[in-house]
Amino acid sequence: MSDFLKTMAASSAARVAEAPSFTDADFDQPVVPLNLSAFDVIAELKRRSPAEGILAKGDSHPNEGVSHLISRARAYADGGAAAISVLTEPSRFDGELAHLAEVVAAVPGTPVMRKDFLVDPVQVLEARAAGASGVLLITTMLDDAALTTMLDCAFEHGMFVLLESFDADDLARSAKFLDRDGQLLIGVNTRNLRTLEVDGDRLQRLAPSLPDATCVAESGLRTAEDAARVAQWGYSMALVGSALMRSDDPAALVQAMRESGATACS
Repeated sequence: MSDFLKTMAASSAARVAEAPSFTDADFDQPVVPLNLSAFDVIAELKRRSPAEGILAKGDSHPNEGVSHLISRARAYADGGAAAISVLTEPSRFDGELAHLAEVVAAVPGTPVMRKDFLVDPVQVLEARAAGASGVLLITTMLDDAALTTMLDCAFEHGMFVLLESFDADDLARSAKFLDRDGQLLIGVNTRNLRTLEVDGDRLQRLAPSLPDATCVAESGLRTAEDAARVAQWGYSMALVGSALMRSDDPAALVQAMRESGATACS
């Protein structure tokens, strides 16, 4: 595990200690199904990136920054995003769990996923209580026992899981969980979590190791041509953050990526 991930895991564990307890009454919001097509986009909302700095306009004024996230979420939905990913990590991404609940309320017909450095099932429950229909888990941060527990927790509540890998060993471990009873997406993140730079060759290099599953290309995709390229390598989804946060027309970019990827798949 990289130094960055160790730091994020420690910070996440500290937040676990402050998490509330839950009852069944806390999970009354509907789970929105993740409906997949030939090629789909998970569109990400994040106010800041450790690699690229402030991304959300109006960030010097917190209320304006949140309003920007909401308007961008609606644009993502208008562009046909299969799901919206919301960064909730506070120390390096300026995220909050409250942002997740606000986005869920703003786009009631679109699944919303919590993206964070989750280390405990209670954080899955936090996401579900806030209205999330999915969560991201990072394979290399969790041993098999922890992954099993957290996957079972998500699937028990009807949520999808994006299980993120960084190398061939991660992919092999992730693939072992595909037989569980739930909707599991397998992601490959191109971000080097030591340098925070994007490894532009990783998606193609790991393509031969992709399991027979819905595979998601993560980080570094900025154009419709990028979507077409990863589709040709066997990925059927893309998670796109910084490019969409900075786009003047995020709905059009989501749509263009979806269409270009679908054409490349056919």
